[in-house]
Amino acid sequence: MLAMTITDENGKPERGADDNRKPRSDGEQSRERLLLTAIRLFAERGFANSSTRDIALAAGANVAAISYYFGDKAGLYRACFTDQSAGPEKDIATFVQPHFTLRQSLQGFYAQLMAQMGQGDLAQMCMRLWFREMLEPTGLWAEEIDHGIKPVHLALVDLLARHLGLVAPDDETHRLAFSIAGLGLQVMITRDVIESIRPQLLATPEAIVAWSAQLVDYAEAMVDAQGRRLQQGKA
Repeated sequence: MLAMTITDENGKPERGADDNRKPRSDGEQSRERLLLTAIRLFAERGFANSSTRDIALAAGANVAAISYYFGDKAGLYRACFTDQSAGPEKDIATFVQPHFTLRQSLQGFYAQLMAQMGQGDLAQMCMRLWFREMLEPTGLWAEEIDHGIKPVHLALVDLLARHLGLVAPDDETHRLAFSIAGLGLQVMITRDVIESIRPQLLATPEAIVAWSAQLVDYAEAMVDAQGRRLQQGKA
């Protein structure tokens, strides 16, 4: 997943920004500034109500820069989503390896799922952008389900079926996979609530790692419970 530096109106890094990367070229900085501004405005207003002129003005850039870097408004909107994703193949590779134990696979699964939690304000803006896309769909959400979410889900289902000793996944396996993913998604979706009630749970990278480790424990227990159910059904 691509990490970006978030700046305020004065050009200073905001909370969660990564200042340990090599300096970017002027072109890279201009593109990044446009992209971050677009993520914020698209999330706040939606695609239809965010003009390229407004985005360029807020980013301190020329409207022509949007055409140069992204082609048009639709290209910029798509980049707001695609630039934040490592792609399903890389996500799957973090938890599907022939030599992985179940626990190692679960560790890898939550590592890729929770990765953006360490990106601070960017993670929240991206989540709001996805909510906006779901409420006012342009077609990208359907594409994300087909080409991003579904492949990862099916890889997790196959992994669970193998560890449960199933010849082929069934509805119970899919339900288990959705539940395991839901543990991590709940943290991502309710971040504002968590930070309001118990902010220290997400306040540092170490806190996020600790939560991810607990998710692995919970998920492992869920798989064990399903394994016992299967054994009882055979008895």
